[in-house]
Amino acid sequence: MAKTKYRFNTRSLKYEKVKKTLKDRTVKILSIVAAGMVFSAIVMLIAFNFFESPSEKILKRENEQYKLQYKILNDKIGQMSKVLADIQNRDDNIYRVIFEADPIPKTVREAGYGGTDKYAKLEGYDNSQIITEITQKVDKIARQLYIQSKSFDHVFKMAKNKVEMLSCIPAIQPVSKKHSRLASGFGMRMHPIYKTLKMHTGVDFAAPRRTPIYATGDGVVIKVKYSSGYGNEIVIDHGYGYKTVYAHLSKFNVKRGQKVKRGQTIGYVGSTGLSIGSHVHYEVRKNDKPINPVHFFFKDLTPAEYEKVIELSSKVNQALS
Repeated sequence: MAKTKYRFNTRSLKYEKVKKTLKDRTVKILSIVAAGMVFSAIVMLIAFNFFESPSEKILKRENEQYKLQYKILNDKIGQMSKVLADIQNRDDNIYRVIFEADPIPKTVREAGYGGTDKYAKLEGYDNSQIITEITQKVDKIARQLYIQSKSFDHVFKMAKNKVEMLSCIPAIQPVSKKHSRLASGFGMRMHPIYKTLKMHTGVDFAAPRRTPIYATGDGVVIKVKYSSGYGNEIVIDHGYGYKTVYAHLSKFNVKRGQKVKRGQTIGYVGSTGLSIGSHVHYEVRKNDKPINPVHFFFKDLTPAEYEKVIELSSKVNQALS
């Protein structure tokens, strides 16, 4: 039961019962409500600043997990970039050097991928910057991997061509070492008929008549004919700018247009044309320009034998043709 309140009236000198008006009651109620709201606000402020709600704890754990995954992903992208850089370095400075190819320019390897509009759809989110950075890094690696893949395709093709080229380039003597000797080398030599110094565009191997003559590399026979100077002559086109000439043969063993392999017998030693003895005149031409054949005997000779051939071929003597 509510307590009855009295008030002393100074005029009547009596205690009178206090009657509460609607306004008084309203003010009292509002003050109680206001005090409650202030108290609640203080409690909520303390709770929000010093204590975590269950949902906040869940969100915090998720954010920590996202941060960890972002760091792991960023580290993996960094590792992939390092591995890719090492592969690119080996590609430019080892593989492409071996096959005599120019390195891929840095501007090509690090070329951009798409434009700024490509990442516009990632804008407008709370973590747009992080998402865009990661996407750009992944796109860059993808682009570099594509370029590297194409480079390896090119290197593989060059390696395949290199094997073919090595089988085609002249690499052996045209006659067996056991049945021949180097009689005259490349350079200015005394002509056997005219007795004047003349450029000798090949080397002469003295050998018994009908000694087998071998193709010094894979190729296609493009000439099989007799001429007054070289006598019976065979010319083989090895591709890659190389041709070989075999002159003064006694007999042919191939036909024009025939494909031949290194070491295959193409004819036999003779002394046809302008010749003073049984031998084979052998030439190597690169882009139709004669070059010294002794530098192409590396498959047949040991280092000591090669040095001996170089010494013999450099002597100025009389050619046999």
